[in-house]
Order: sequence, then structure tokens, then C-alpha cells
Amino acid sequence: MTNSAPRPAGPALPAALDEAAHRCLVAGFDGTTTVPDTLKQLIDRGLGGVILFTRNVRDADQVRELTGSLRALRADLLVAIDNEGGGIGHLVAAGAPEVPGSWALGVADDPRLTAACADALAGHLLSLGITTSYAPVADVQSRIENPIVRTRAFGADPELVSRHLRAWITATEARGVASCAKHFPGHGGTVTDSHHELALDPRPYDRLDLAPFRSAVDAGVPMLMSAHVVFPALDPDRPATLSPRILSGLLRGELGFDGVLVSDALEMKAIADRYGEAAGARLALAAGADQVIVAVPDLEVTLACRDAVLDALRAGELTEDRVTEAAERVRRLALRYAVPYRPGEVAAWDAGAGLSAARRAVRSGETLPEPVPGAHVVDLFPPPHPALNWGGEDLLTELRALDPTATGTAVAGEPGDPGAVVGEVLRAAEGRPLVVAVCDAVLHPWQGSLRDALVAARPDALLVSTGLPEWDSAVCAHGRGRVNLRAVAEVLTGRTS
Repeated sequence: MTNSAPRPAGPALPAALDEAAHRCLVAGFDGTTTVPDTLKQLIDRGLGGVILFTRNVRDADQVRELTGSLRALRADLLVAIDNEGGGIGHLVAAGAPEVPGSWALGVADDPRLTAACADALAGHLLSLGITTSYAPVADVQSRIENPIVRTRAFGADPELVSRHLRAWITATEARGVASCAKHFPGHGGTVTDSHHELALDPRPYDRLDLAPFRSAVDAGVPMLMSAHVVFPALDPDRPATLSPRILSGLLRGELGFDGVLVSDALEMKAIADRYGEAAGARLALAAGADQVIVAVPDLEVTLACRDAVLDALRAGELTEDRVTEAAERVRRLALRYAVPYRPGEVAAWDAGAGLSAARRAVRSGETLPEPVPGAHVVDLFPPPHPALNWGGEDLLTELRALDPTATGTAVAGEPGDPGAVVGEVLRAAEGRPLVVAVCDAVLHPWQGSLRDALVAARPDALLVSTGLPEWDSAVCAHGRGRVNLRAVAEVLTGRTS
């Protein structure tokens, strides 16, 4: 068993300061019913929060049992989860409401629908004992080559993003769940995924996408999450998560945000490979973050980050005032959202809002094709992102639910023999309508090659896009959430679910 007691690296800190340092941490862990002993010890020392993932979810009753166990250890513990909706969510097995991703909500452009979807997600969280949601995404999808934001954003127009942020934040707040606008000061202008390496936004200050974050602050968002992105116009030397100029100067000073600023996960390679998680924790708190997330289930990593913070306090590299200030913000947040928690008082939500929004988005085009009953569908999409949960959705499954005569296949990732795939598809689709769906083919040339080969042999093929809209698509899903794909299936079959 790992002991979370302080290492003999220096004198013990005052109890209040030790607790304050622990409040600045958010930990991931393994387990669906049992709380690991090391995590219990961290919680006893004052751990500020935990973050749940798919690995912690089996079903709704189990999640309630788990969050109840966590809350019994410390009532003011923040229990958090990434809950953006669409194809990104960790609560599918717990009966999460089906809502489209943010891009489809932006295409529908009805803030009332956005609010209804946010309310459904927040109500479901509350019913499970989760009171902190690391959503919505406030980034603007500014670069077509961006590999990580895309349909997670409400759109490419800062004003559109801002009005849907306001609707989401207000609805979530009305439920008594803490929302978190991310990733400050914006990840949409990069061409790099910070999960894999340090990202850069080279634009000048007046071209940065700060407007949605200003709107989020004005709307009273209680939390913001920082981006592991370097902005030379703001600080050429450090990513935002580690930059005093950006976190303390721009966010606290210019935007006037006084809520909880939480870092994106420290094990992301943008931080871990260049600085290390432990140094990242110390530098982020010194720069102005109030909490740092260590999402990996290996609690040894969390302990290393905790020890780095304690050592920095002993050495004077991290001031007592900075940690006390951060911990006080976390304490205020916990008193507002974690205590008291009343699971019996969760009102019903609109379970149909998500499908309504997805339909609106899919049908937003000027013309739609005639139905293609009995089609053969080829659904091309990249392998699931390792850090973003995927619920296993595919277009064929949704199509067959409405038209059992439909056939096809899902191709998740570049096939070893594309020519063989093309040949198999053409044989299977002989005498049938052919539907070819791609997901962000601009980022994945293998999809474009397969699509083009199929269209060359079958010019009558109907093209669908399930990521950002492709210029030649007859139907656009605007996302890969289950309701996005269901709305496409309704158009293709002429039937409704």
C-alpha cells in the first residue's frame, strides 16, 4: 500500500497549509465501487476533487454508490467529470441523456435547445451525485486543420459560440451543477493536439478568440480550464497553463475572473514530456491556477504532484499566500456546489431535446436527398481518441434500427489493404444504393482516398459527413454522437425513430 504521508524531505507544514495544498489537486483513480486506500488518505488530507472516467462507470446505481462513498469521506469533495455531450462522454453505461455535440447545437442555433440539452446533462449528473462538469467547450473552431476541437466547439464564429456558452452555463447553474468553460485562452487556433505535444497559436493578440471566455465570465461561469497551448502574443516562453502572464495577468487582471481556474490534465504530453507532471503542478499553481488535474488512475503520479507542491512550499518556490488563495476559491466552490447535496430533489429533464437539436442540425441544409431504402453504407472514421471516450456509435447501427434491410460496415481506422475494402464494398453494394460516410477526411487522407475510389466506380453514391461538414456531402451530421447519426439515418431512410 502506498502511504500518502509527507516524505521526510523537510519540516512538516502547518496543518491548515497542508490541507490547502491538497485542495488544489483533482485526482483520477481506478475502481467502480471501492475507493482506493491511497485516495482515502488524500481525501482525509483535504483533496479538493476527483475526476471520474468511463473506467469508473458500470451503471447508474453503481455510480451513485461510488459518489456516495466519496461524499461520505468528505462532504465538500468536488466530484467531477468531462460531460460535453455528443460523441464524448463517460456516462453511456449510466444512461446519459443523448444530446448532440456542441457543433450541431451551434448549427441549429437555438439557445433554448442548447439550454435544454445542458439541463438534461446537468440533471443526470446531479442524479448520480456528480456536481462538477468540465464543460462546455468555449474554443472557437478557427483552423480547418485543428485536430482536437472541431465539433466539440459550438462553431467558428465567436459571437455564436458566446451565445450558446451563455445558454449552457445558465442552464447548468440553474441545476446547481458547476460548469467549466475550456480551454482558456482557446485551443481552436492550433494545428496540434496538446494531448500529444505542445500546441502553438501564432496569431497576434487582436486575432485570438477571447470573446467567448469574456462572455463566459460575464455569465458567471464558476470555473475555467486552461489550455496547454503557447501563445507568443501573450507569453512566448510558457504554455497558458504555466504562464503567470496569461493566468494571473490576462484572466484575473483583464477579464476579472475570480472563480476557480483548473488546469487541463497534467499527464497530457504538452506538459508531461516537457516539464513533467510534478513540476507542472508546481508551476501551474504558481502561475495562478487554483486546481490541477491528474487524471491518470495511477495515484503515484498524483502523490508525486502533491509532494512537488509541498516541497515547493517548504522551499519558498510557491508562496503560502498563493496556495491559500487558491484553496479558498476551491472551498467556496465546494460550499456552493458540493454541500449540501440532495439527490432526491432532481427534477425531470427533456429527454427528447437532444434528438430535436440533432434533427434541426442535419436538416439545416437547403436541400436533402431522397431516401435510399435498402442502402449499403460504408462508415469511415478515425480510431477513437485515447483521451476522449467513445460510446461505440456507428451509422450502420442507427440505419439498421430504422431499415433492417440496410447493410454495410464500419471502418474505424486506416485499413491495411484499401483496395480490398473498395472491392468488397462494391460487390456488396451491387444493385443497392451506396452511402459513403466520412469523418474529418481533411485530417485523414485514407478516408478521402477510399471515398474517391468508391465514387469513381459508383458516381451515384450518396456522401455523408459525420465530422465537420465536407464540401461534397449531401447530408451532414455535424458530429458523431448517437443522436447525430440517428438524425442522419432518418433522412436516409425517410423514417423517424
